[in-house]
Amino acid sequence: MKREHKAEMKARARNIVLKVAYDGTAYHGFQRQTPPIVAVQNILEEKLQTIFGDTIELAAAGRTDAGVHAYGQVVNFFTDGRIPVDRIARAANSLLPDDIVVWAAGEADTDFSARHSAKSKTYVYRIQQGEVPDPMTARYAWYIRRPLDVAAMREALAMILGTHDFSAFRASGGAPMSPVRTMYEATIEQAAGQQLICRIHGSGFLYHMVRNIIGTLANVGLGVLTPARFGEILEGRDRTKASATAPACGLYLEHVDYGEAFHFKYIHMLSAALFALASTLERLGERQRRSLSVTSRLANDSQMG
Repeated sequence: MKREHKAEMKARARNIVLKVAYDGTAYHGFQRQTPPIVAVQNILEEKLQTIFGDTIELAAAGRTDAGVHAYGQVVNFFTDGRIPVDRIARAANSLLPDDIVVWAAGEADTDFSARHSAKSKTYVYRIQQGEVPDPMTARYAWYIRRPLDVAAMREALAMILGTHDFSAFRASGGAPMSPVRTMYEATIEQAAGQQLICRIHGSGFLYHMVRNIIGTLANVGLGVLTPARFGEILEGRDRTKASATAPACGLYLEHVDYGEAFHFKYIHMLSAALFALASTLERLGERQRRSLSVTSRLANDSQMG
């Protein structure tokens, strides 16, 4: 939401809140861009304006970068439009492209802000392992061929729990703010298909913070750094000592928590959207099975040769 329009927008009758999921591959991040550059916000505002008959200016919980995805981005906007809350998701999804979906809609008090009312956020980062890359996950996970020492990575990741100054993992170019953040959860799970899922839940995050943590954590897994050295980097607060930023494709904004400030009372899980998602997952599963079949045949041919 543009600062100069804030008073005008808040004078409108309703404060609508949406939970949004998107594949960020085709977009220049979430935050509105000047055409011909297109961001997720550009698309959402255009379609919502058609539905509500107002000029729409969104406020978002997180300004995800180019190529970053979201399961649970939250946005809010002010409108005089009268469409019932339980019809918003269906109306929006009838206009939105397939890679952006509104999962839920609600109505909040005037003072609620998707950005400023957030109590905590959860990010997920996916790392794809395996001797052969999987083209079906190329846009959705960071491929690392060499096996990673997951136990060492877990030991290192546990060090970010609690309250710390995260300057070592802060990229330049972000908004000026305190580098002190509190992390409530930091885990690594081994998922199906040789994929690692790193989940970090915290009070807030600095610019590129999660991707910088993951880039450094990967070097722990590769044996380039020890867990103890990871801890020293964290406490040293020097970005130049940490590793390169992990690729955007593996990062997802999973969830934003608002405590008692807001709950989606009118969750409308659109059946058409669920059908589309199920169909997409089915296609991806079939492609992955074909990919594994091809990989298996290649391995057999190699052994025969």
